[in-house]
Amino acid sequence: MPLKERINDDMKAAMRAREAARLSAIRLLLAAIKQREVDERVQLDDAGVVAVIDKMQKQRRDSIAQYQAAKRQDLADAEKFELDVLAAYMPQAASEEEIRNAVAAAVAETGAATAQDMGRVMTLLKTRLAGRADMAEVSALVRKALTPAG
Repeated sequence: MPLKERINDDMKAAMRAREAARLSAIRLLLAAIKQREVDERVQLDDAGVVAVIDKMQKQRRDSIAQYQAAKRQDLADAEKFELDVLAAYMPQAASEEEIRNAVAAAVAETGAATAQDMGRVMTLLKTRLAGRADMAEVSALVRKALTPAG
């Protein structure tokens, strides 16, 4: 079943169960997906939907940090709930070992040797690890792999 269809089914289930908070989070997600489809004039596939969810998760994490810094735990808890709802639609996260292996394979595949080659390696890894790994951590691993030990 396509991811977008599953999200629609979950929205209907949340409506039937009268889960207002969950319904609100799912509606926000569907609105973001629809907005991207309208802006780009395309029908998003599962990878596109995952990209939208990933962006929304980053926004929620930033909001949580800001709310906690402002000592607004009630708002931070609401954002955490939305983050949990979004996480349910993400693919299985890659393990640390899988990420390290993917970085090593991408470096070998592109023939990257210096930090100037990082863009090529990251482009390859983005397609392989999209939605399964935090790309900031992947970037740090790539930088470490391309920096000569010294």
